[in-house]
Order: sequence, then structure tokens, then C-alpha cells
Amino acid sequence: MSPELSAYITKYGYIAIFSLVFVQEIGVPNPVPNELVLLFSGYLTSIGQLHFISVLITVMAADTMGSSLLYVVFYSYGQRVLRKWPHIIPTSKLTHLTAIVSHQDRWSIYVGRLMPFVRGYTAVAAGLLRISPGIFLPAVLVSALTWSAGYVLAGKLLGHEYAKVGAKLSLGKAVFVGLALLCAISFVGLRMYQGLKKAAHTTRSSYAKDHGRNSQG
Repeated sequence: MSPELSAYITKYGYIAIFSLVFVQEIGVPNPVPNELVLLFSGYLTSIGQLHFISVLITVMAADTMGSSLLYVVFYSYGQRVLRKWPHIIPTSKLTHLTAIVSHQDRWSIYVGRLMPFVRGYTAVAAGLLRISPGIFLPAVLVSALTWSAGYVLAGKLLGHEYAKVGAKLSLGKAVFVGLALLCAISFVGLRMYQGLKKAAHTTRSSYAKDHGRNSQG
């Protein structure tokens, strides 16, 4: 990260973090990827310059609000936007993204939001498909907790080692490592959810059978 940008974040704190994350989430190109902004923000919490919980709230709000704004625009005016600016999104990429979220469930949107380089376009595809806000918004909120908060936490845990890691690892490797970690967390979370759901179903079935026997008796 450039000294100028580091100084900007250090000086303006939460406002700088929010603006950088939000702007990139609505599709405006940023010379510094959000991943590095989030890692640096986490580092600032490790040295006591920023408050950890406040940074988490800031990045999650910026991530969720930016994605939601993009979703609302394409939900309401998507076809009109594409007709007016047909080259805004390559057809091949748009086809791929709509295929990802075409199941119209929270899980497919969540997975799309965890994919580097295309995560921002997931909101566009969801808007074009007019997926219900009741499905989209919770998925985006959970993905913000996983992605944005995860990178901030990594920056906090790395502390002063953040600079060394940033110097040694290329962005591609950093994103790959982060994605692998996020996928692992997501897999474990899904397994736990399925296990709890199955256990709850078994408990309800057992209760229903026992209640039926008691009624017959």
C-alpha cells in the first residue's frame, strides 16, 4: 500500500475506510484492492489506533450498503442500464454470474460474494434476476461478516507482521490464501448448520411419535 493511502486511512480513520470499501463495492475502480485496505485497517486496531469493533461495523456497513445499492439499481433499472451502456459488463461474465445466482437462494449468492474479482458483479446479477430482497440482503450481510470482517481480523492478528506479509505475498497469493480460508470456514459452517437442522428434525419426529402413542393410549 502506498504511503499516501496509508496516511489517508490513518488520518481520517473510519470515514476513509468506509469510503474506500463502499466506492469499490459499487464498482468504481480503486488502485488499492479492498483486501489490502481491510488488512491495513485490522493492523491499525492491533496498535490501538482504531477500535476493533468500530472497524468491523464500518467495513460491514460499507460492504453491505455498497452491494445493496448496486443490487437496487439493477433490480429497478437493470435492463435499461444494459441497453444504454451495453459494454458495462461483458456478456460472458454476465452469463457466468447469472448462472451462479440463478438458484435464487441465499447460499448461491453467498458463494458468489466470496469469489474474488467477480464478487461485486454478484449484486448486479441478483438485481437483473430480480431476486427477492429477503433472499439477497441476508446473504450479503453474512458474506460481509465472512469476507470483510475476516480480513480485518487477519490484519489484527498479524499486527506488525502485516507489513512483512504484504511485502512478501503478491495480491494473487494473498487473495488465494484468503479465499481458501473463507471456503474452509464456509464449509464447516454449512456442515454445522446441516447437522443442527437434521438434529432438530429428528427431535421433532421423535416428539410427534411419542405424542401420537400417548394420544392413542
